[in-house]
Amino acid sequence: MNVKKRDLIIFILITFAVGFLGAFTGLKLLQPKMIATQNIEVPFKEEKNQHADIEEGLQTIKQAYDLITQHYVGEVNEDELLEGAIQGMLDTLDDPYSSYMNTEAMERFNEQIQSSFQGIGAEVSMVEGKVTIIAPIKNSPAEKAGLRPNDQIIKVDDEKLEGLDLNEAVEKIRGEKGSEVVLLVQRKGSSKPIEYTLIRDDIPIETVHGELKKVDGKKTGIIDITSFSETTANEFNETLTKLEKDGMEGLIIDVRGNPGGLLDSIEEILQSFVPSDIPYLQIEDGQGKVDKFYSNLKAKKPYPINIITDEGSASASEILAVAMKEIGYDIVGTTTFGKGTVQQAVPLGNEKNGSTVKLTFYKWLSPEGNWINEVGVEPTVEQKQPEFYYTNPIQIEDTLTLDETDEQIKNAQVMLSGIGYDTKREDGYFDKQTKQAVSEFQKDNNIKVTGEIDEKTAYAIETEVIDMIRSGEKDLQLQKALEVLYK
Repeated sequence: MNVKKRDLIIFILITFAVGFLGAFTGLKLLQPKMIATQNIEVPFKEEKNQHADIEEGLQTIKQAYDLITQHYVGEVNEDELLEGAIQGMLDTLDDPYSSYMNTEAMERFNEQIQSSFQGIGAEVSMVEGKVTIIAPIKNSPAEKAGLRPNDQIIKVDDEKLEGLDLNEAVEKIRGEKGSEVVLLVQRKGSSKPIEYTLIRDDIPIETVHGELKKVDGKKTGIIDITSFSETTANEFNETLTKLEKDGMEGLIIDVRGNPGGLLDSIEEILQSFVPSDIPYLQIEDGQGKVDKFYSNLKAKKPYPINIITDEGSASASEILAVAMKEIGYDIVGTTTFGKGTVQQAVPLGNEKNGSTVKLTFYKWLSPEGNWINEVGVEPTVEQKQPEFYYTNPIQIEDTLTLDETDEQIKNAQVMLSGIGYDTKREDGYFDKQTKQAVSEFQKDNNIKVTGEIDEKTAYAIETEVIDMIRSGEKDLQLQKALEVLYK
């Protein structure tokens, strides 16, 4: 199939799902945003026997449909039967990015391209049958609550998600601003599920934030990209131009927690950095045909650049990271998510039908032809965050006190030490030093001083940890990026 990239409705699925565009009102499916339509013809092979086999198979499906609608003892929804047949075919692909959306679901999906949307703000996808967070959107309820990449959502408002497809699960999670939702989450490294209560809100739509700061006497630009939406490339280019006019001597691009976005958006950005002698992107179809795409840029930027990534950097963020890595720039942080496929949205039936299949049509490849799917982009300078960044909420069943040993105590010790109350140990044993640290924390936060960890104390510890993370005060990845930028 010889299809030019510029003629395609191609979108890198931003998040397994919540582009910024907020999948289903704040919970985004790693699926493409539709801004155009294109007729896709899928021809049958000409061989007579092959054609006959296909026709026979379709007749078998029709026979099963007639059998159910005419003879099943219970009620039958004919539309659901047809949708189930389509979804069943897609399920056999074992591809979390290919899905079917009926008219109503498609209308809701299109809401995400409006100027604003509401929800919890987290990209999700289906991984091994589990609704899994790719990344929470920065400044969203999901991020503020402490949800993380690879968290698995087990229940929504005490309702299990097992057996639901991704669209159905998203329907349970999305909702209007101000409404409450309770998520039960299984996190790697935690023996018990964690419960989060979130208040749905407007999801921020500004995707680029830039600043200029002095580092070792040099003017250093830091551009944070939260996702790749329709406006991101313009926002980025305007920010970059301003920083350059202000005398920027080095640049850091931060795509941590960025689940991805529109392909066109990242293309425009890469064309400002990748010279014309190497493709900034390659696209491979199902037959192995590869198209390469080049910029008109004559030379690299005259200042040093590096990129910061983490496990929440996915899709379009990875296109940026691997392209910059392969032309010689440092990637600082941790290995990215690993999504290397491209989807195309294809309307089914007539306009009145309104349903759509989003199908994986292509792989995207790095400038050197590497495919990072399920592997991710490894950093050139590995740097993890402080241990307290990776702690779990303290789950209190009974007050934690002296001489007890518990996983929750270990969690609390890591948190307390991270925010400046050194427990001297992080093995889960509640000793006198841990009690002293708890007492000092309680005193500083106007909590009754007991030296024990009850629900109120646990909540206060968690809140201060989240505030510390959001402040960036102990952001080791950013510190390392600044450290190596001019070396």
